[in-house]
Amino acid sequence: MALTRLILLGPPGSGKGTQAKRLSDELHTAHISTGDMLREARAAGTELGKQAGAFMDAGQLVPDAVVIGLVKERLAKPDCAPGFVLDGFPRTVAQAEALDGAAVGVNCVIDIDVSDDEVVRRLGGRRSCPNCGRVYHVEAAPSKDGTKHCDACGTELVTRPDDVEDTIKARLAVYHQKTAPLTAYYKGKGLLKQVQSVGGPGAVFGKVLEAIGAR
Repeated sequence: MALTRLILLGPPGSGKGTQAKRLSDELHTAHISTGDMLREARAAGTELGKQAGAFMDAGQLVPDAVVIGLVKERLAKPDCAPGFVLDGFPRTVAQAEALDGAAVGVNCVIDIDVSDDEVVRRLGGRRSCPNCGRVYHVEAAPSKDGTKHCDACGTELVTRPDDVEDTIKARLAVYHQKTAPLTAYYKGKGLLKQVQSVGGPGAVFGKVLEAIGAR
């Protein structure tokens, strides 16, 4: 029987968001993205949602205690009964310890492993259309004219600030400092399974399914 109460870890550019969505669809479980969860709670007007909204409006990080409360609130909803995929949470060991204290019953943690050089290649090669939002990649998914203009609307493509090499490296530094220690934490609990992000999204998805016993 497949493991269905999952956490997905991985650096920026690892494709964990894509894999989380595919897993959710495959297993018929809830896909819980921290960003989506915060926005939904705020829109619903719950007490925790209001607290989170106040921090978001002030441009501040939502404190761990509030996020943990929101996660517990979200996991108590009926669509999580068959299982869930947590995407983007926890981000620190302190959050992981708090999640353990909430007794939500995580039974597997998938770490999608990818080198820093590959992350820079993936994210640094992205080009976006500022008009219609379509995203291309100079190697993997170029536009018809060599990734200069958008195929859909003809607008000149740009590199988003998040995709500039210095910014990517800064994001990776934060990941290695704050989030990477989670792999050791969950390995110590016997929950960690590592998957190499090699061979494209479909190949990686197959490895993830094998890791959780769904293939």
